[in-house]
Amino acid sequence: MELRQLRYFMEVAEREHVSEAALNLHVAQSAISRQIANLEDELGVTLFEREGRNIKLTQIGKVFLSHTKTALKAIDHAKKQVDEYLDPERGSIKIGFPTSLASHLLPTVISEFNETYPNIAFQLRQGSYRFLIDAVVNREIDLAFLGPVPSDQRNIVTNILFTEQFYALLPEKHRLADKSTIHLNDLRNDAFVVFPKEFILHKLVVDGCRQAGFSPKVSSEGADLDAIKGLVSAGIGVTLLPESTFYDATPRLTRKIRIESPEIIRTVGIIIPKHRELAPSEQVFYKFVKEFFTKLEQFQ
Repeated sequence: MELRQLRYFMEVAEREHVSEAALNLHVAQSAISRQIANLEDELGVTLFEREGRNIKLTQIGKVFLSHTKTALKAIDHAKKQVDEYLDPERGSIKIGFPTSLASHLLPTVISEFNETYPNIAFQLRQGSYRFLIDAVVNREIDLAFLGPVPSDQRNIVTNILFTEQFYALLPEKHRLADKSTIHLNDLRNDAFVVFPKEFILHKLVVDGCRQAGFSPKVSSEGADLDAIKGLVSAGIGVTLLPESTFYDATPRLTRKIRIESPEIIRTVGIIIPKHRELAPSEQVFYKFVKEFFTKLEQFQ
């Protein structure tokens, strides 16, 4: 069994079309067909079945694909570690992040890091809370920034970088817009603008309101920060957002108000896989991030 055969097999399996796989791999279609036939002969099973001009994985083919993906990820990671062992200040790091950390935290960290390590590149992937955890565990990304930092995941290592409060964001003509602080219960009769249910920030807002003794009346949902802030600016409703989402400025036509009670907070941190050693460039970045936020905390 050859590595080339496995890569050909995975490309065909994902595209379900031999000619498209050949085009993407820049090899002859006959070469791919021959290598897959050799692989099937060696395994003694049929991996694909034809459906017209397309092909589909057989049941055992699906099982073999799952293990092939795991094996190739391990091989790619091993090669990366060898390459970076020779020069740990070069390489490429796959980083995941949620939308709430995209505007300030991520650009700040990467900009500072590049000042010291200009030859390390990044591949950035935005995703939901659950996706980021699973992607780190499954080797789809190397590490991820996350908020809140999970405490119930056995396959990752967590490191809290800082803790932040949530603030209320109100339309500027809201009855409480001139207050310096409010009790969250003061908003019990207001319409809320929130993230969709699959977002962790949706849960944090709902849990905070319930802690204050009510369930929020959701009038609208937005899938990113700009949408949420824009809806509040338009007077559609109120929302609750972490303090770090206001670093650029409070949106026009809105007011940011501190919540006196109950205090709603979230941890923000970085997660790495528990059962996989980081490649040298990843270790450099991971160490830099922890030291960077330790220094920030000392100055605050």
